[in-house]
Amino acid sequence: MAQRGRNDTSGARPSTRPFAFFRAGARPDPSVADKPILVMDDVYKYFQPDVPTLRAVNVRIDRGEFVFITGPSGSGKSTLLQLIYRKLSADEGSILFCGRDIARLTRDSIPYLRRNMGVVFQDFKVIGHWSVFENVAVALEILEMPQRLVRARVSEALERVGLSGRGEDRTANLSGGEQQRVAIARAIVAEPALLIADEPTGNLDATLALDILTLFEEINQAGTTVLFATHDHALLSARAHRLLVLEEGRLTEAQKGLAGWATRVSRAHA
Repeated sequence: MAQRGRNDTSGARPSTRPFAFFRAGARPDPSVADKPILVMDDVYKYFQPDVPTLRAVNVRIDRGEFVFITGPSGSGKSTLLQLIYRKLSADEGSILFCGRDIARLTRDSIPYLRRNMGVVFQDFKVIGHWSVFENVAVALEILEMPQRLVRARVSEALERVGLSGRGEDRTANLSGGEQQRVAIARAIVAEPALLIADEPTGNLDATLALDILTLFEEINQAGTTVLFATHDHALLSARAHRLLVLEEGRLTEAQKGLAGWATRVSRAHA
């Protein structure tokens, strides 16, 4: 049997992948089938001593959910998401992804975690002088996927985001909305179980923002769990998805949706 590690030595322990690399629409491993996809338990994050940016965060996200996360600018939405894909580490508490504590991951294991996640940012993070195809394909090429499969997967992803036939276009020549669609295609091309969106419509006008939200909903309907962070009340009021509110470092459930949260906020500032 071929060895997976590049630097195997006779005394080394075999490398293992700490997360099941399952696809969004596929049946998960029986050992995690009944577990929520994400659980945060009493999570704290500090950037200054004794001043938590996130405090006592507790939340459960089940497979297949679409969840809005909102709150004022600077409330910690990006920090919360960065803890999930391990750009940052929690200082206290636990974060379970598919039943496994990501706080315990070694640095070498983090890429395997991220193979199960797609991330979309406000500023797109596409490479302008690359083609649309190249920007999307890179997510599969780092997995050393065969080129035949890369071409097929990229073509499918571009079709899903409405960019079929645009693979050879130079990305810098696309509109802002089209560049964000490229970023979404890159995030979903490996068929992640969890899609994280950090203010993905922040640089788009209202019409394009709603189009992008609709695209995320279509992706969710195909089986991908979606966490969508935004402070855009027009988007939040347009859809009746589960709503989590982050204020002063605390995450709460808006039991009555956006209207109930807006009423509570207005009373608090009256």
